[in-house]
Amino acid sequence: MDRKQIKKIVSIITMLVLAVSMLASCGGSKSESEDGTVKITNVSYDPTRELYAAYNEWFSGKYEEETGTKVEIVQSHGGSGSQARSVVEGSDADVVTLALAHDITLIEQAGLIESGWIDEFDRQSSPYTSTIVFLVRKGNEKGIEDWDDLIKPGVEIITPDPKSSGAACWNFLAAWNYASEKYGDEAKVKDFMSKLYGNVTVMDSGARGSTTTFVENGQGDVLVSWENEAIQTASEYPDDYEIVTPSVSILAQPSVAVVDENAGKNGTAEVAHDYLEHLYTEDAQRIIGEYGYRPSDEEILKEFKEKFDLDIKLCNIDDFGGWDAAYERFFKDGGVFDEIYGN
Repeated sequence: MDRKQIKKIVSIITMLVLAVSMLASCGGSKSESEDGTVKITNVSYDPTRELYAAYNEWFSGKYEEETGTKVEIVQSHGGSGSQARSVVEGSDADVVTLALAHDITLIEQAGLIESGWIDEFDRQSSPYTSTIVFLVRKGNEKGIEDWDDLIKPGVEIITPDPKSSGAACWNFLAAWNYASEKYGDEAKVKDFMSKLYGNVTVMDSGARGSTTTFVENGQGDVLVSWENEAIQTASEYPDDYEIVTPSVSILAQPSVAVVDENAGKNGTAEVAHDYLEHLYTEDAQRIIGEYGYRPSDEEILKEFKEKFDLDIKLCNIDDFGGWDAAYERFFKDGGVFDEIYGN
């Protein structure tokens, strides 16, 4: 019996125990309203607002159709690292849908998520992927075509802070990979990265904040961006912005997990599990594609080939030894990012 089956049985047992407890106390579950609606909270990262607004509406209807149970989903958004810390500090998340696996590992280490979570759902619990691209103003006056162009004097870069934003970590690693392939020598790579971050004029706490700085506040020449954020902006303002795809980037794999401790306490374990599992269904994968994320289902991804540059060369987190190793080396206090950014 695999972990999914075991956890499903545990979820059912938990629900039965809670049901007996409610009957005995004549009370109601914290997560269930008087009309039987089950409420779950999804703590997510910045740019998923529109995606989950659409997915939640679809899932609520689908789940009620399948089970007869009404579900209400409460959303929380912010920088991925900050969101992970909020869960550790007491935010009552039933599920997390964060920008990178390391942020979920932090919650696991706090004892709120069971070990082995990354294998609970398909494709290492990553139902969609993305990559990092550049968003520039229409006409691209600074001639930004690749990572090298970001270190030119006078180029103003907008990118979020790796200390609070998952997107920022992916941005950093994509740039580091480019410089490593070009220069090889680590001293030269660090010099490249120092010049790049020397051109950063605003470093917001999250990816959506950086998009707001670039688009609404009109600051910067280039936004180093999630692909889905760039697609959405270019679609909304086709006369004002254009996307530049660099020669190489990174396969960004946002991760999802049930927050086992909270879901068990709230009596929502089964609904929380199904909420994440439904992300892999064909209908949900198409919603994912429509909102600028790359479906993990390769056949459905092909349906969106006009939206994504599927030929871009992508490194992945395994090239850095996995997220634990990458975070330890680059983003912990006193790591490479602090070294090159002068903290």
